[in-house]
Amino acid sequence: MADKVLIYSRFPKTMMARFAERFELLDTGGKKATEVFPPEELGGIRALLTAGGSPLEAEAMDLFPKLGAIVCYGTGYDGVDLKAAASRNIAVGHSPGANAASVADIAMTLMLATTRRILVADQYVRSGDWAASKQSPMMRPQTGMPGRRIGVYGMGEIGRKIAARCAAFESEIGYFSRTKYDLPYQYFPTLEALADWCSVLMIAVRAGADTQHVVNADILRRLGADGYVVNISRGSVIDQKALVAALTDRTIAGAGLDVFEKEPHAPDALTALPNVVFAPHIGGHTLESHVAMQGCVLANLTAFFEGKPLPYGVNLT
Repeated sequence: MADKVLIYSRFPKTMMARFAERFELLDTGGKKATEVFPPEELGGIRALLTAGGSPLEAEAMDLFPKLGAIVCYGTGYDGVDLKAAASRNIAVGHSPGANAASVADIAMTLMLATTRRILVADQYVRSGDWAASKQSPMMRPQTGMPGRRIGVYGMGEIGRKIAARCAAFESEIGYFSRTKYDLPYQYFPTLEALADWCSVLMIAVRAGADTQHVVNADILRRLGADGYVVNISRGSVIDQKALVAALTDRTIAGAGLDVFEKEPHAPDALTALPNVVFAPHIGGHTLESHVAMQGCVLANLTAFFEGKPLPYGVNLT
């Protein structure tokens, strides 16, 4: 008999196909588990699969008295109450670095689209204004990449790949993270110092209580009128109200956003602005990334049901 795994978050069925070959999946379809399955069936659940950003707190864990493993599909695990998991001896797993290259690529795409005003240029062609030789102040020359100061906030797998890509564009790279690494980039001791120095702030830090709204009005002000912010981390890292204000009054020049505070809802105050480029949280959404993330999920679930430590476990101490 195949081991049972509860699909706690809503996932496309095509993304679950590999798991269904190995496990018996109990899919909630994104609904509350108690609305889909009877208590006696939930009582036997030992492992569940969730999206890392989906809230999974102590009260939810108590629905599964035999739960021993929470496996996150993707790198993030900020939705999981780690203290509650630790107190219940529940192992937590994720897919570290599996989508790093894809996320770094979307960060570069958003930066270039924002700083070079690609959406404005696209509309300039589509509208016929270019063919009509109609002048547009939005089409004035912009600063290029060579010599541009790029600040990377968070120097994990994704941050390092972003930095390497920016370096290939002949930009200067600086970074701030909790740890100073032996890297060929300038280290800044605070986020404030990094924001003072750079003209593009790339947010690649892991979400958590310590990074909630850490990119606030002061950090945005330090970027300056020629500054840009690109967020491929989590929407919670930026104070969204402060961001709207900074974009509206031109405290900063623009933003590229793949994540938002309350997904999938990007507020009208943001989407109405012409100096922002959006993506619907597709940073890690490539074929290669999904194969890699699924491999980590399979490895974690297989190890758990074999009584072994999760190979891609989260440190709960």
